[in-house]
Amino acid sequence: MTHETSPKPLVVQPNEAESYWQPAPANGFVEVHVSRHRHQTVNPFESGIQEVAPGCFVREHAHEPHEELILVMEGEGVAQVNDEEHPMRPGTTLYLAPTHKHKFTNTGTGPLRFFWVLMPGGLSDFFSAIGRPRHQGEAVPEPFPRPDNVAQIEADTVYMKLK
Repeated sequence: MTHETSPKPLVVQPNEAESYWQPAPANGFVEVHVSRHRHQTVNPFESGIQEVAPGCFVREHAHEPHEELILVMEGEGVAQVNDEEHPMRPGTTLYLAPTHKHKFTNTGTGPLRFFWVLMPGGLSDFFSAIGRPRHQGEAVPEPFPRPDNVAQIEADTVYMKLK
């Protein structure tokens, strides 16, 4: 790969990312900063920020063949990885290997906010399919349910079927 054919750098400023309100049980939002739809990368990955509302959670799931990296930026929570619980607090890093189940629960009084990377990408497709577009300055919507076809959306994107 030469300098002329290599991907270009990308800078995403606050409020420039594609963003989606997320349904119950997470009841928060996701910002997708780097996605395969938006920018070419040498190694395929996507990244962004997810915010989970107090008392809510990202339900148990796993990815195959994807690897996931999480860096907690704000809030308090619990990460259940397989059957083991780990505290989530600012500075906590989680590496989630393919096929390992994980769930994130906000146990604090404020938002649980974390930076995520998925290699290869595909989360942006899931987030856009289950969420609602989010725009800067709009009020947080009332909690809304996941789509009726969420199992098919998961199968078509980055989620493996849990036993």
